[in-house]
Amino acid sequence: MAKRTAKNSVFLDLFQNKSYLLKLYKTLHPEDTTATEDSLTDVTITNVLTDNLYNDLGFIVNNKLMILVEAQSTWTVNILVRILLYLAQSYHEYFQRTSQDYYKSRKVKMPKPELYVIFTGNKGRKPDKISLSKEFFEGADIDIEVKAKVIYESDTDDIINQYIIFCKVFNEQTKQHGTTQKAVTETIRICKDRNVLREYLAQREKEVVTIMMSLFDEEQIMKSFIRSERHDADRETAERLIKKGKMTLEDIAECVPSLSFDELREIEAEVMQLAQPIT
Repeated sequence: MAKRTAKNSVFLDLFQNKSYLLKLYKTLHPEDTTATEDSLTDVTITNVLTDNLYNDLGFIVNNKLMILVEAQSTWTVNILVRILLYLAQSYHEYFQRTSQDYYKSRKVKMPKPELYVIFTGNKGRKPDKISLSKEFFEGADIDIEVKAKVIYESDTDDIINQYIIFCKVFNEQTKQHGTTQKAVTETIRICKDRNVLREYLAQREKEVVTIMMSLFDEEQIMKSFIRSERHDADRETAERLIKKGKMTLEDIAECVPSLSFDELREIEAEVMQLAQPIT
């Protein structure tokens, strides 16, 4: 089955490549004709643990401009809240990297922020810009503001629009073939034929199929690991309580909810067997 985050996985993989990242930047700032791949520094917040903060794309241009980009297939203004948190974390990490202390009196230097949302669904009557004050505080003059430009499908041939078209082709193919490998391979074939992300897909076709297809995505793997760790810890707790012999299995079951009553009986039998003297 294709991953639930298949389209986002392609976005992350695509713009990890500096050449495509430069194309994205020049789409946003066509007036900057001097920018090079060396001008761009990746500052994306990485996903280390499932409950940690992480964003889609962040990069700094010549130490003067910080650009955060989020790709969304489902419309929600809650993205503004997430962007606010991403921006704060990105600045925190920036000050650490540049050895600047914002607790001291000397004014710190910080790159100017630009915030974008790439929406891969249909525009309809959705706005070109969204703001925290308008969406959450009825346009009131609040002490902190977040504004983001929203990018939709257009008739251009730039790298951003090609990614949006790729997502729409994938949506069409999943409607026909379900979230299967057939939908993934057909998406790649159609996009190459239409000259959509053709160079990227031709060079990394096997890798793209791999990152879009998975039995378990990273989040599921981490959750499974956490459940396993919790189960092992509960089992150790149950063994200790049974050895003390001061609680019934019913009482112990309330202390270790991840274990079934049958498991507790098995653990009790093992503890009793080990407690028997060797003859």
